[in-house]
Amino acid sequence: MSNNSNERTPKPNRSLGHRIIISVITILAILIVATGLLGYRYFQEALKPMNPQNTQVSQVHIPLGASNKQIGSILQNKKIVKSGMVFDYYVKSNNMSNFRAGYYQLKPSMSLKKIAQQLQKGGTDQPIQSTKGKVLVREGANVDQIASQVALTTDFDQNDFLTLMKDQTFIKSLASDYPQLLNSAMKAKQVRYRLEGYLYPATYEVKKNTSLKALVIQMVAKTNQVLSPYYRQIKKTHMTMQEFMTLASLIEREGVNQTDRRKMAGVLINRININMPLQSDVAVLYAIHRNNKTLTTKDLQNDLPYNLYKYAGFGPGPFDSPSVSSIEAVLHPLDRKKNYLYFVANTKTKKVYYSKTYEEHQQQIAKHASSNN
Repeated sequence: MSNNSNERTPKPNRSLGHRIIISVITILAILIVATGLLGYRYFQEALKPMNPQNTQVSQVHIPLGASNKQIGSILQNKKIVKSGMVFDYYVKSNNMSNFRAGYYQLKPSMSLKKIAQQLQKGGTDQPIQSTKGKVLVREGANVDQIASQVALTTDFDQNDFLTLMKDQTFIKSLASDYPQLLNSAMKAKQVRYRLEGYLYPATYEVKKNTSLKALVIQMVAKTNQVLSPYYRQIKKTHMTMQEFMTLASLIEREGVNQTDRRKMAGVLINRININMPLQSDVAVLYAIHRNNKTLTTKDLQNDLPYNLYKYAGFGPGPFDSPSVSSIEAVLHPLDRKKNYLYFVANTKTKKVYYSKTYEEHQQQIAKHASSNN
């Protein structure tokens, strides 16, 4: 009896192992089915528009030679489609190809079919506006800030704007159209943007199908229009247009009222005439790509060409877009004969104090330190 009992012992173990295997297989089968169902549901959802309610236009650039997979990735990153991978599968399974490079105005509410059809038709060779908009260029805004504002209020992309600012063919065509305005800018060395200072502060209407180039041309044309009555006077200053606009751009950011702007212009011109560095915080902030006014000793010692603490003269060019008030201030500086070389403002009272010597200047700084901290 004992031997028979020993022979029967493995059977329950085999039965238990069998049940475990079946359980594992069942669980795996359920997981596979569930994953398949989830994958199918995801795929079906990805075939639908990203957001049927969102009709906001996004400008999408498809580069030359982009594959379907790359195009899908671009569309997903721009939040036009839910899945770039599903887009790639969709166009392949529907034999849709021959997508063309260019700029497209696409919406999250569009179906994959409509997006693909648009890509087959082709886009434009440069960005265009598909809806009406307005761009406000503020007084004292630089090119980078203008690019942000353009992206905020139009269909145009910030990077497309900055790329255009580096487009030498486009800039040369502008210099050809506006030689008095831009010839010296074209000759300047080590400039960040040749059109810095020449995008006039104003509000620009951007109509449907206005190109990005057309928008920039409007800004440059406005600058030329504003400056045209002053060209003869500017020539008498013996400054190039690039040098003149550089001083105007510094005054734009430094000046409080028109009288002080004219006095500050006198200080800057006095420094230029004795080959003394302009020592402008505005210039240093531009050099290091910052907009705040807290500068360290290391900041002031940077070796960048726009650092007018380290280098005498005008530097490469303007730092922002000056208004007509700053332009007139440079044309009509005040108190030149008083030989002021320094100024410091009380940030609370907004009053500006001028000095002839460094010692006097240091005394004024100490006097107003508590107000300026």
